[in-house]
Amino acid sequence: MTEGFEAPGTTPATVALTAVVARVGTLADRLGVPHAEVFHTGRLSSASGVPEPVVQALLAGRPAGEPDVQARFLQRLDLLRRTRLKPNGRKYTQQEIADGAGMSRQQAGALINGDRRPTMEHCDALQRFFRVHAGFLTAEDPEALTVALQGTEQELLQRLAERESASADEDPLEKLLQDHGVRGIAWRAAQLPTDQHRDKVAEWLDMLLESVKRPES
Repeated sequence: MTEGFEAPGTTPATVALTAVVARVGTLADRLGVPHAEVFHTGRLSSASGVPEPVVQALLAGRPAGEPDVQARFLQRLDLLRRTRLKPNGRKYTQQEIADGAGMSRQQAGALINGDRRPTMEHCDALQRFFRVHAGFLTAEDPEALTVALQGTEQELLQRLAERESASADEDPLEKLLQDHGVRGIAWRAAQLPTDQHRDKVAEWLDMLLESVKRPES
């Protein structure tokens, strides 16, 4: 266990992470994309703000511990300063961060150095400055990694849609499925976190079909 961390139990965040890992792995297999590419720990660390060793542990289903809010904020802010650089490749200065986030240099310096606990307003301003999604600086590690993997999932779904759209032009059955929106329904169902959720979709579709009066032939 890493010093200063406490091992978490199973939570909704870890359940959601397990589900998205499984979906991304399945999509990668269908597309022939290596798992090393979609689960590249360095890329996922940069996208989520989660340290790479923690990404590795979470992907393997191991509890990695969780820093407190202040430690997490400093960890993520440090990563942003190292990876979100100016066009000339240099890091933003404290003054540039302060100006961009609408705070004083003293405030920015205190936040960066850990001398002041951030408010939600501070987090929102810094996230906008570095152009990352809401919650980047505050989300728990499993939740942050889930968001990053959902981005990967959307990219894979787009690639799959493009591939199957191309094949539909050659395969009449595929074209029929596309025309009737079957693929779209399946893709959306695939993004649900558990089989129970997908069963609910199937039940709802069965009820809908029963409620629709088919025209007599």
